[in-house]
Amino acid sequence: MPEYIPAMMKETAIELLKELRSAGYEAVFAGGCVRDMLLGKEPKDYDIATNARPQQVLSVFPGSHSVGAHFGVIVVHREGHQFEIATFRRDGDYTDGRRPDSVEFTTAEEDAKRRDFTVNGLFYDPLQDRVLDYVGGREDLQKQLLRAIGDPAQRFAEDRLRLLRAVRFATVLEFEIETDTWRAVQQMAGEVISVSQERIREELARIFLHRNRVRGFDLLVEGGLMQAVLPEILKLQGCEQPPQFHPEGDVFVHTRKMLDLLGEDVSLPLVLSVLFHDIAKPDTFTQDETGRIRFNGHDRLGAIKTEKILRRLKFPNHVIDPTVEAVANHMTFKDVPHMRESTLKRFMAREGFEDELELHRVDCLSSNGLLDNYELVKSRRESYAATPQPLIPPPLVTGRDLIELGLQPGPRFKELLTAVQNHQLEGTMTTREEALQWLRQEVGNG
Repeated sequence: MPEYIPAMMKETAIELLKELRSAGYEAVFAGGCVRDMLLGKEPKDYDIATNARPQQVLSVFPGSHSVGAHFGVIVVHREGHQFEIATFRRDGDYTDGRRPDSVEFTTAEEDAKRRDFTVNGLFYDPLQDRVLDYVGGREDLQKQLLRAIGDPAQRFAEDRLRLLRAVRFATVLEFEIETDTWRAVQQMAGEVISVSQERIREELARIFLHRNRVRGFDLLVEGGLMQAVLPEILKLQGCEQPPQFHPEGDVFVHTRKMLDLLGEDVSLPLVLSVLFHDIAKPDTFTQDETGRIRFNGHDRLGAIKTEKILRRLKFPNHVIDPTVEAVANHMTFKDVPHMRESTLKRFMAREGFEDELELHRVDCLSSNGLLDNYELVKSRRESYAATPQPLIPPPLVTGRDLIELGLQPGPRFKELLTAVQNHQLEGTMTTREEALQWLRQEVGNG
């Protein structure tokens, strides 16, 4: 199948509109794709709204399926992409703070009024090049303003995830949040805990992966949402650090500055490890009689706390594991100048090392600014890359060789195999014959 480009996606969406129109129904683009097009951005997907009922949509597009006939949404697969086609609706009460108890199929105008923010309540007819705006969304787009449709408190009570979505949209769109909308966020922030951890996790990930993540961080704090979903972060406030190593201020200021120093494209484990690398400093804070501040073991305890937080938020293991390892290892970089070559190679060969190195870089830049160990690692990595051997080459010997030498499997196995690998990594042993000769001597002496 050829690569699916955005222009093809848009043309396919227009074809779906035409087919609905030919069947006698209204059909327009809806929501985020309209917002993005008016902002000059390429939409990631195209949602369609129509007055056709779900069964009528299915009759136009046989073989499609419903993701919630109760809500009037049909998913149509066409040309390698999927399109959501939703019937215009008015929502009933939201007793669970997430989904309406009932829906009533209605008009485009009523459908717009039940949406979250004005900039997301726009419709667009590509066949007539006409924007349908029933909520003032176009004016708010021009003002770069995020405003809840109607009564903000009612919109947020309907779906409390919208509290986090307000911060996410303000972050990624670089919009200001309208005064009444922001006041409602601050007043209702604590209610976001009624939302599932999975939904909270997804919004947080989108905020922190965006290049404007510091603004998102600030809005979460100022809006009261950080206290609700990540209270551990606020405990960093007022946790003082040794001024000779951290002239920037307390742990909270340090963490925020690190977020700001990250590049535009980052992995989720990297940005999470920045957030949580010093999460245990308040728990390990000590100060002796001379006034010296220490955080002994904050890396190990931080790894434990980080895993607990990420599991609470239902992150998958492929995100949790490298994040926890990065937090656990972030103080190891101070030992790089004193590592033997075999230890350094193993340290650098680990799967998440690139992210850990970037964590170390922004950790240094946000504090004392010294990048000596960072530059040392980069230099050693370049020298290793210039050789034909991989960083960790295939082993010269295995456990089977030890058994053939008369050893029984046990702790001594690992000791001997590690010792051989140390020689191999340090270049003092290069052939299998040398390794076997060394092992014979060690086994004989043992």
